[in-house]
Amino acid sequence: MLAELTVLAPGGVEESSGEGFVEFAIYGAEGELPDIGELEAVTAEGAVSVTSTEVADDWADRWREFHRPVEVSSTRSDRTVWVGPPWSDRPVDGLSVVIDPGRAFGTGAHPTTRLCLAFMLDLADRDLAAGRLTDIGSGSGVLAIAAAGMGWSPVEGFDTEPAAVEAARLNAVDNGVEASFERRDFREPGPALAETVVANLTAPLLIELADHLDPDKIPLRMVCSGLLDLEGEKVTAAFDRLGLRTVATGVMDGWRGLLMESSAR
Repeated sequence: MLAELTVLAPGGVEESSGEGFVEFAIYGAEGELPDIGELEAVTAEGAVSVTSTEVADDWADRWREFHRPVEVSSTRSDRTVWVGPPWSDRPVDGLSVVIDPGRAFGTGAHPTTRLCLAFMLDLADRDLAAGRLTDIGSGSGVLAIAAAGMGWSPVEGFDTEPAAVEAARLNAVDNGVEASFERRDFREPGPALAETVVANLTAPLLIELADHLDPDKIPLRMVCSGLLDLEGEKVTAAFDRLGLRTVATGVMDGWRGLLMESSAR
């Protein structure tokens, strides 16, 4: 549902859930969004009711209500990274990443982003936060900016959306880190990836990325998320063919994260 709404909602989508419900807030100008109305949908567990309600005229600023800070911890140590909006108070200790997504996707609060950050912290604990890092599908720049703060250098982020590249560049400046952001489609030939790659993409895009990687230029390690828990085997199989073995996994709210390392080096 979230993947489908992301296509329909150019102004952004936010997901929240509770006991017995899932709510999606989608934003767009008047006449820009479809009228869903009231209907029933069939899921694996049976029929569910679907209702829609129009939000107030201040929809363009409503996303700020959902943009709350989060703190992610390493599983190996007490190292943490805080990600939040400019209007929230930062903690005194630990790494802080201030993100204003603008019109780009990514506030840092989604489980897939948090899974990636946790794996990156674990790599930092193993003294592997060094050398070049590539962030594929960088969005608002959360992961690339955090990587620069953890010690990777140089850091480069790529996205296909101009709004994402613009937001990420501004966020890098605001956080005082060195990170470059450019538009790039990884289905087309381009420079080789870095020794470390992070890719917070959907499962189909991750599999497509694996299909387009040069077998002679495989990264040393990859941090991946954006896939549902049940999609894990398909994604790990796609990278396993390239010699990237899954050495750690994480699951949060039905989403899966993967840490893969090259078996050839």
